[in-house]
Amino acid sequence: MADNLTARANALVGAEPAVIWATITDPEQLGQAFFGSKIDTDWRVGGPITYRGEWQGKRFEDKGEIVSFEPDKLLRFTHFSPLSGQPDVPENYHTVTFELTPRDDGTELVITQTNAASQEEREHSEANWAKVLDSIKQAAEH
Repeated sequence: MADNLTARANALVGAEPAVIWATITDPEQLGQAFFGSKIDTDWRVGGPITYRGEWQGKRFEDKGEIVSFEPDKLLRFTHFSPLSGQPDVPENYHTVTFELTPRDDGTELVITQTNAASQEEREHSEANWAKVLDSIKQAAEH
């Protein structure tokens, strides 16, 4: 497994970190950004996070665990999708991180996802994270 392949998407969002934080920690708003998923979590470190929905005509229920929760700064959680076809073992989980950094003209939001299995998977993930990022940016700026 090529665990050194990390997908990355970033953008400058014209909003304060607190506004973006409110967007990414509201399960309804985050779920909309995650392609209409229903997200369930209590945001407690060590607690579960689940994502349910439909992707390309297939129902899914992905899961993970909250790793870091630092308001207005950092959100990190693990993620596993049975749709990957991989066994549900720790080495097949991704770690997804949202980092918020204040800038003079807004907030830089960086999303990373570790542990892509291939360059193709990394590129696919980057494209998806760019869409998620755009949705978060639009929600936070309006």
